[in-house]
Amino acid sequence: MINVIMGLKGSGKTKKMIDSINEAVASANGDVVCIEYGKKLTYDVSYRVRLVDSQEYGISNPDMLKGLLSGLHAGNFDITNVYIDNLYKTIGKDRAAGEEFILWCAAFAEANNMNITVTVSDDPEQAGEEIKKYL
Repeated sequence: MINVIMGLKGSGKTKKMIDSINEAVASANGDVVCIEYGKKLTYDVSYRVRLVDSQEYGISNPDMLKGLLSGLHAGNFDITNVYIDNLYKTIGKDRAAGEEFILWCAAFAEANNMNITVTVSDDPEQAGEEIKKYL
């Protein structure tokens, strides 16, 4: 399953994601991973969450982020929840590439029995029809 938290800057996306992360840690039967852009969430989420700073690994486009997600899963089949904060900061602000990545995540999550949540700083009204069903 995939969930997209989309809104303009300052609309509370990260706060919603932090609440969701902490709920997942309390109820998940597996591991929770959060991919963030920069080290900002260290004190906001439970210590049991595996925080991954995409900048440390030089992630700068959708294919690199797909590789990171695939590698995380290959190394740990117990991951049940993945959170990706600030998608456009991580892969660049390209709406078409972002939407393609989200659709890839939906298929990846379903195939690997995990939940993926992505925050996107963009106007929800501008999202494509395929993406709106995940909002």
